[in-house]
Amino acid sequence: MDILNYKDVELRRHEQIVLDRVNVTVQSGEMVYLLGRVGSGKSTFLKSLYAEVPLHSGKGTFVGYDLNSIRQRDIPMLRRRIGIVFQDFQLLSDRTVEENLLFVLRATGWKDKQVMRSHVQDTLGQVGMGDKAYKMPYQLSGGEQQRIVIARALLNSPEVILADEPTGNLDFETGKEIMELLYGIRQAGMTIIMSTHNRSWPELFPGRQLMFAGGRVSENTGE
Repeated sequence: MDILNYKDVELRRHEQIVLDRVNVTVQSGEMVYLLGRVGSGKSTFLKSLYAEVPLHSGKGTFVGYDLNSIRQRDIPMLRRRIGIVFQDFQLLSDRTVEENLLFVLRATGWKDKQVMRSHVQDTLGQVGMGDKAYKMPYQLSGGEQQRIVIARALLNSPEVILADEPTGNLDFETGKEIMELLYGIRQAGMTIIMSTHNRSWPELFPGRQLMFAGGRVSENTGE
C-alpha cells in the first residue's frame, strides 16, 4: 500500500522553488533515507508531508490524505497519523518526562488519566526509558532525550515516523544507539522517512536512499 505518492510536485518557500518535479512513492513498512546537503530541500519535503509547506503544483497524497485539497481543520487529523522526531528534541523544559507525554495525549483527545499514565509507561518501556518518567529533560543526556522524543512520536500508534536529522546533535555511538532503536521499530512494521547527513546510517541500517540535489529528488540505486 502506498503511504506516500508524489507526482510532479513542486515545493516553494518564500516564492522560491526549493524542489521541482518530485516523483516519489513510499510503501508501508519501508525505511527511506533523505540524503543531501544543508539547504537541498530535505526539511521542506518533510514539512510538506505534514502540511506545513503546501504543494505549489503537482499531486500528492500521504497517509490517505490528498495534500492538494486538505482542509485546515483536517490537518490535526493528518498529524495524528504520523509521529515526528526532531533534531533539537523540542521537549517542554518545565515539566517531567511523564508530563511531556501526557500533554500530547491530552492534546489528541485522551481522557482517562489512569489509562493515559499506563500508556505513557508502556511507551517509555518500548524505548528503554521506563525508569525515567519522573525526570526533567535537563536531567537527561542527549541520547536519552531523543529516546523520549521517539516515545512521544509513538504515543498515538502512527502509521509513519518522520525523523528530521534525529542523530544530528549526538555523537556517533549515541547516534548509532538511536538508529538501532528506530530500525527495530521499523522492523516491527513501522514506515520511517528520515533525513540525515550521516552516510554511515544507510550502510549500517539498510534502506532506500533518496538524493536531494539541485532542486531535484532522485533514487540512489547504488550503481
